[in-house]
Amino acid sequence: MTLAPDSSEPSRTPRALRDLRRRVMTDAHALDDSVYDAVARTSTPALDGPVTWISNAANYGQLWAAIAAVLALTGGPRGRHAAARALLALGVTSITANLALKQALPRRRPERSTVNPTRAARMPASSSFPSGHTASAFAFATAVTADYPLLSAPLFGLATAVGYSRVHTGVHYPTDVIAGGILGCSLATVVCDATLRIGPLRRDA
Repeated sequence: MTLAPDSSEPSRTPRALRDLRRRVMTDAHALDDSVYDAVARTSTPALDGPVTWISNAANYGQLWAAIAAVLALTGGPRGRHAAARALLALGVTSITANLALKQALPRRRPERSTVNPTRAARMPASSSFPSGHTASAFAFATAVTADYPLLSAPLFGLATAVGYSRVHTGVHYPTDVIAGGILGCSLATVVCDATLRIGPLRRDA
């Protein structure tokens, strides 16, 4: 005798998956809040000034534009190509993060009530997710190091500092920064892959 399949199983499985997803998301948010609060509540008077400066210097891509200008002025054709490619990657990433993902995935900014007032970074009005500053930082670093691999350590170190500064100054949660870093590296890799093979920015141009 063949047993009929349990007709209740299909309905239980989606419900179980939804419950699991809800529990995972709840735990992830709790961890995110805990890390944010730990950074916000830790007194770091020696770091507050420099970290806030780094965060503000990256506003509107100013920091990366300055580095691109140095590359273009001192690096000859290679430097100019690297600077142009990096700014293109930064632009694509910034548009994707700020005009697409922030609109599609709205998230409230941190309250910042526990952050020391000396960490005086401007609080943007846009969605918290993902971190546009971090996305741009990692996009720029990824694109430049496609031509200048020896700059990997300083540029990715600087990008990491920018990402951390967004949590330190209370304008982003850690997961916003992690998502921004992944987005920036991913989009810059796509831009580099395209421009290194076709168009005026290819290596043999």
